Amino acid sequence: MRALGRPLVYAGALVAVVLFAGPFVFMVLSSFKQPQELNGVVNGFLPQSLYTGNYESLFATGNFPLYFVNSAVVALLTTVLALIVAILAGYALARFPFTGRRLLLLAVVAMQMFPAVLMAIPLYKILRNLGMLDARSGLILVYVTFALPFCIWMMRNYFVTVPKEIEEAALIDGCGHFRALWRVLLPPALPGVTAAGAFSIILAWDEFLYANTFVNSDEKRTLSVGLDSLVGQYTTDWGQLLAGGVLMTLPVVLIFAFLQRYLTQIAGGGVKG
Repeated sequence: MRALGRPLVYAGALVAVVLFAGPFVFMVLSSFKQPQELNGVVNGFLPQSLYTGNYESLFATGNFPLYFVNSAVVALLTTVLALIVAILAGYALARFPFTGRRLLLLAVVAMQMFPAVLMAIPLYKILRNLGMLDARSGLILVYVTFALPFCIWMMRNYFVTVPKEIEEAALIDGCGHFRALWRVLLPPALPGVTAAGAFSIILAWDEFLYANTFVNSDEKRTLSVGLDSLVGQYTTDWGQLLAGGVLMTLPVVLIFAFLQRYLTQIAGGGVKG
């Protein structure tokens, strides 16, 4: 049975790789195909030649570089703000007893249950009243709001795993709470910080509904909305759409490749509730 189990594990891993990586590989290969290949005039899984015209036309005919910059700015600022608030809130929930703490924890979990479309109209009215419609700052505020529940819960759970005696020793040695947080609690919680940061940046990078609803100006669009504009009512430029999809997916792949060591620690070590 043991000899039979190992080939089954390898076979299952191979099937998983094909299912998850297959669409991305197909998109990358298709992005280098010529128009006649994409339109079905010439069939084949592999491109006949390394055609870069789709990428060239994407940068030449649209505002793709501007969309890319907008998405990068929104995603990075969302991640920084969400991590700052989540670290401080998680530390308070893990270390300081106060009235209503358990209720607040339940509220943080419950906030993740609301579908995004349910909050679109209330958030639209809030941003309109604040004068933050059609602005990157409005998107950042919305994305931070949706990223915080997961990030706070993750940071709180990691801080709970750090023995209180270590922090108390640091406080006795003269550290304040902020210094103890920075020097004592954050290093062992680095996998949690990484997971929360990865979640925040991907949420802001890929999100479409709010970016399409709250932003109207072309110069303030993000990548997801910019790529959607390539889909016309009667025709679609599949070459540009595939090339844009590759360039939009590549940063996410690189982020996970860079952070996989910390994400593996989360999967292997677990987190205490």
